Amino acid sequence: MTATLARHTVAAALTLSSALVLAACANPSDGGTTEVAATKGSTTKINLSPDQNRVTTGKVDSIAAEVPERIRKRGTLEIVASSGSAAPLNFHATDNRTVIGVEPDIAHLVADVLGLEPHITTVSWENIFVGLDSGKYDAGFSNVTDTEERKEKYDFATYREDNLGFEAKKGSGLKVRGPADVAGRTVAVSSGTNQEKLLIEWSKENEKAGRKPVDIKYYQNDSDTYLALRSGRIDLYLGPNPTAAYHAATTGRTEVVGTYSGAGASLQGLIAATTKKDSGLVQPLADALNEVIRNGTYAKVLERWGLSDEAVSKSEINPPGLPRSNK
Repeated sequence: MTATLARHTVAAALTLSSALVLAACANPSDGGTTEVAATKGSTTKINLSPDQNRVTTGKVDSIAAEVPERIRKRGTLEIVASSGSAAPLNFHATDNRTVIGVEPDIAHLVADVLGLEPHITTVSWENIFVGLDSGKYDAGFSNVTDTEERKEKYDFATYREDNLGFEAKKGSGLKVRGPADVAGRTVAVSSGTNQEKLLIEWSKENEKAGRKPVDIKYYQNDSDTYLALRSGRIDLYLGPNPTAAYHAATTGRTEVVGTYSGAGASLQGLIAATTKKDSGLVQPLADALNEVIRNGTYAKVLERWGLSDEAVSKSEINPPGLPRSNK
């Protein structure tokens, strides 16, 4: 799959989840592992322990020289990520301390190319942007979607496709293909995300069409959300498709009943490294990402976490993103 911003119909953009399939839950007897789909028809065992053996790559002097001098002198790349547990994107290893997942793995690869020591700090979602604004952090690697609104304050270097997943209690019989399928439904979503933006737009669209609005619910953490889903207090949970598929497969209690591009029906959503606008860092980030795409280490990281279907062919700087009005 590529990062080309292809146009899609609603039917093409919204399909049953196939990006991530897990074959088994973590196995404590072998240090904490699980199996994920690497490519169609094959699986790979991933490591959930703190001893990650991450994929690495070498420094590229010409790209490292592009990094602003203040960061080069410091010698570290200050990376910020969400403290919320969202496997396989960003979560804690079996020691409940070490941050692992596809996001930190990609951040480490970028730091390798730039010749910098990666220093990852986890904070609440809203504090990712507060920290970038203040200059406390250099870059966010936390499943951040490229959006037109965010581009007013931030620069983006894309590195993964962004797809959302609707998760329901297993056996619910629900299928989500568009706004009409969530009319009158109780749907949980995280505040301040592009998922929330999409859901609000769909609710408004339902009202304009004479259908019931969406009953949108917010919970403090994922455990509360999933408890509400299991108990029937909510019908659906809308979140990143990789985390929805991971949770559904590892627990066996839920299922993904529809997916949707994170940028709406007409545009493929993209996940991006996020920096403060005009910080001077977005170009070296994009060049570093294109280097790891070229040398194959990027593909190894995605395969390791079962996310090969979300690969992009190149990193782009500030491409068209989620529109302000997202339908």
